Amino acid sequence: MPLLELHNISKRYPGVIALDDVHFELNAGEVHCLLGENGAGKSTLTKILSGAIERDSGSIALDGSNLNLTSPADAIRAGIAIIYQDRKLIPSLSVGENIFLGRESVTPFHLVDRNAMVRGAREVLGELGESIDPAAVAETLSPAQQQMVEIAKAVSRRVRVLVLDEPTAPLSDKETQNLFSVIRRLRGEGVGIIYISHRLAELFQVGDRVTVLRDGRNVGTCEIASTNPDQLIQMMVGRPLSEEFPAGESARGGEILRVEHLTNSRIHDVSFTLHRGEVLGVGGLGGAGRSELLRAIFAADPVESGAIFLDGNQVQFKTPGAAVKAGFGLLTEDRNLQGLFLQMTVRENITISNLRDVSSGLFIAPAAERSAAERFASNLSVKAPSVDAGVETLSGGNRQKVILARWLFARSRVLLVDEPTAGIDVGVKHEIYLLLQDLARNGVGVIVVTSDMQELLGLCSRIVVLSAGRVAGELVASKASQEEVMRLAMAYV
Repeated sequence: MPLLELHNISKRYPGVIALDDVHFELNAGEVHCLLGENGAGKSTLTKILSGAIERDSGSIALDGSNLNLTSPADAIRAGIAIIYQDRKLIPSLSVGENIFLGRESVTPFHLVDRNAMVRGAREVLGELGESIDPAAVAETLSPAQQQMVEIAKAVSRRVRVLVLDEPTAPLSDKETQNLFSVIRRLRGEGVGIIYISHRLAELFQVGDRVTVLRDGRNVGTCEIASTNPDQLIQMMVGRPLSEEFPAGESARGGEILRVEHLTNSRIHDVSFTLHRGEVLGVGGLGGAGRSELLRAIFAADPVESGAIFLDGNQVQFKTPGAAVKAGFGLLTEDRNLQGLFLQMTVRENITISNLRDVSSGLFIAPAAERSAAERFASNLSVKAPSVDAGVETLSGGNRQKVILARWLFARSRVLLVDEPTAGIDVGVKHEIYLLLQDLARNGVGVIVVTSDMQELLGLCSRIVVLSAGRVAGELVASKASQEEVMRLAMAYV
């Protein structure tokens, strides 16, 4: 008997069939991977399992007994825990308070016993091999530490089913391997784990079985040992992807951007040039200052010294708004928290950085705004019921396309792209690679920060490698190796 069985699960929204008669099984002590393109139905299925939304039809059984999950509390009581890609810790609370949130220890006088929670948190973190300070405030932790606190919270509830949604997106290679060790430990204790990731190589490291969804339907389930990445990609997208990265690159043109001796608290004396026709990659380890470099160029972080030149002319920005007016666009690493206005529509998110082109006098012209949004959404193949749909209803890949559409509509001349494909499926990744290379060919300056080594080498023309906030070296991507990049990344560590 499976530990968990979801049978004939269906969910419909107006104009959209999110899930259509989906079946999924999970055994105790198994890592069952759930794979599919953005919009395939993975998020809907996990939200149904979490009790966040209700299914239209179908059944859910745990140890053969039917579950009626009408709220997240029902799922928690059943021993089901879901760790989402955008972690849900309370930033201002301590590690211990987050782990025992909603079931706090109390003294005989009915006061919150913080010392008891610290002891309990230290014990459960120790079980996971972690030495995180249980008294530390959550917002001071690294992404990897926050991930472990989420897992500790689940383990402290004696979880039976653990769902991990893109767990390695913010992690370094070493942190990823530490997470895999924890997963193997939990699997050995009989916990059933549903593992969702677009990084196919990870599935072959930790998975036992894999189920593929496409367009809300089951495509198939197979043993990890009996399949390969090419087969899984074809199952996901319905066609083979002959090349993950677009072949060829345009001729390198004149200089569009030059950065000289840029310095602030996180980057030190950084200099490089960007030419038309190329995608410039920025590599390095986590904490090397890659994202901070893009933010400094965009005036999102202060600059202490140095200069930025656009088409040979020095530019100085006091605010990101000034950078946007000069033709700079920034795709942030955290698209949900920093890149999108989640309470707004697709239309509003696309046009918000260039309202002048859709305004009549002091007011926005609705017809012009709708026409512009529809044109750019269509050009980038954004999958949404309409441009009036809330952007928060879109999948991760389509949210990223909306941000790209915004900067295209704003006529950006230099596009700063931070982790462009984190949490995005292989099909949409390929589309984004094509878009970025097409932009470069058409004269837009493109700088890409990515933690994906294959992406760094396969997408970019040149690579500037940062180490501890400094430029450690520059490589021609077509002639470079992962080992060379890593040697430079470790230069000043």
